[in-house]
Amino acid sequence: MMTDLFVEFWAFTDANAVWVLIGTMLLGTSASVIGSFAFLRKRSLVGDVLAHSAIPGVMTAFILFQSNSPIAMFIGAILSSMLGLFFMNWLPKNTKIKPDAAMAITLSFFFSLGLMELSYIQGLEVSGKSGLDKMLFGQAAAMLPSDLYLLSFIAVVILTVVAIFFDKFRLISFNYGYAKTLGINMFFYEGILALLIVTSVVIGLQIVGVVLMAAVLLTPIATAKFWSSNLSTMLFIAAFIGAVSGLISANISYVAPAMPTGPWMVVVLSVFFILSFLFAPKRGLLFNFIKQHKLKLQINEENVLRTLYVLNERLPKNKNLKPSTASLDMANSFAIEDILRTRYIQLDTLKDSIKRLYKKGLLLGTESEIGLSKKGVNLATGLTRKHRLWEVYLALKADIDPKDVHYQAELVEHLLTEKQMKMIEKELRDQNLKDPHGKSIPAQIKGILNAK
Repeated sequence: MMTDLFVEFWAFTDANAVWVLIGTMLLGTSASVIGSFAFLRKRSLVGDVLAHSAIPGVMTAFILFQSNSPIAMFIGAILSSMLGLFFMNWLPKNTKIKPDAAMAITLSFFFSLGLMELSYIQGLEVSGKSGLDKMLFGQAAAMLPSDLYLLSFIAVVILTVVAIFFDKFRLISFNYGYAKTLGINMFFYEGILALLIVTSVVIGLQIVGVVLMAAVLLTPIATAKFWSSNLSTMLFIAAFIGAVSGLISANISYVAPAMPTGPWMVVVLSVFFILSFLFAPKRGLLFNFIKQHKLKLQINEENVLRTLYVLNERLPKNKNLKPSTASLDMANSFAIEDILRTRYIQLDTLKDSIKRLYKKGLLLGTESEIGLSKKGVNLATGLTRKHRLWEVYLALKADIDPKDVHYQAELVEHLLTEKQMKMIEKELRDQNLKDPHGKSIPAQIKGILNAK
């Protein structure tokens, strides 16, 4: 049965299903794009406030015209939402009420007013009043061709205006203060942005309703941020996610008629968000966990190598040498106990690090007689040079007490790139012969500062 309905949906034989499909995809695309700017401006709850503010406008339009005409409802909702937006912005500027409290006051006041009007309408003997309460949670199945025409027109207008004023909207969203210094008409562009958000909220009420409209505005861009940091790319990803969520939710509600389209659209968006949060490359939780785990292993390995360098350096035959001009005798072996006495590290962690270093060809000898290979000597020397140069830099340039530079250096040294080290060397020039503790800084070995 469900398979038959699935095939029937994609055959596009049901006109109502096609209207719902197109409507949800258009809403998902336009709301995702314009909601991105509210999200980036840290005004995420504005959409929620505007959605609730639209209710009294819809009810007032019905009372005045005794009709549920899409145009009348749309105009009423727009005017009411704009009034809510004005009220929400006016309160913090002219009273001691903070913005979050102003939003809460506006939302509760307009929503309560709308519900009062809805109760009044239910007592009237007029036709067309039965579907008004569906605006709370949406009823996409009741969409008519006239609703679709209006939604399509508004969606195209929203996307077109965003494309035209993209540079201005981007500047306002990311650097409001700088935009003002450029002499940009902030009132004009903020007004357009607010009108587009209001319009997007209003056209979405029939599909997802008042309660869930904020999720449609904000979830796609929150998801897109896991995949890119470029605004243009983020908008395309958000629009794609919004459209796909509309497509999937329309399909689900057709196959399972008891499942409303609006709530399912939000559920699908939430699934996209969770999957991106967990598995997105570079920013996903799993990727970051793997990256942090690799960094932890790298730090442990580098600490072992540097400790072996220090142990070699402490040998009597190496104490009188100056590593900046002569090479230390690094052909020596040490026991695990020697490493543990020199650096605090858990025994299991140390043994695991030693095993990995053996596999990489950086150590020689046995578990009881651990020595550096030629490759290990080079890397240990480069790591020690990086650590001590960074200590010098912190002491001279950051004015950190020499007693504290060792700890501070260990926090950052594993993240320093070869390019950054070259900049530090250039900055220090001839000041890097000794570290703040009086230890010699090894001579540079080309190409191994950031070797792995």
